[in-house]
Amino acid sequence: MARNNGENLIWFLAGASFGAAIALLYAPQAGDRTRRLIVRKLSDGRDVLSDSGADLMDKGRELFEKGRRVADEAAELFERGRKMVRD
Repeated sequence: MARNNGENLIWFLAGASFGAAIALLYAPQAGDRTRRLIVRKLSDGRDVLSDSGADLMDKGRELFEKGRRVADEAAELFERGRKMVRD
């Protein structure tokens, strides 16, 4: 579920950035100024997407480590149960 929310956020931000760039193309400003504004906005959007991706990677690592700990604990419990059955 968290992955789905993260993907939705990334697509939303990408769409918003694209929409903003298109809107700027139709803005009543000089070409040079509009191009600078587009470059700045795209750079800002790239930074936001990069930060979001880094956050998602961190959460993924945390979930992986938690799953690994649970699996290790389950294996340990299984071994204990196996030893109890043998004895």
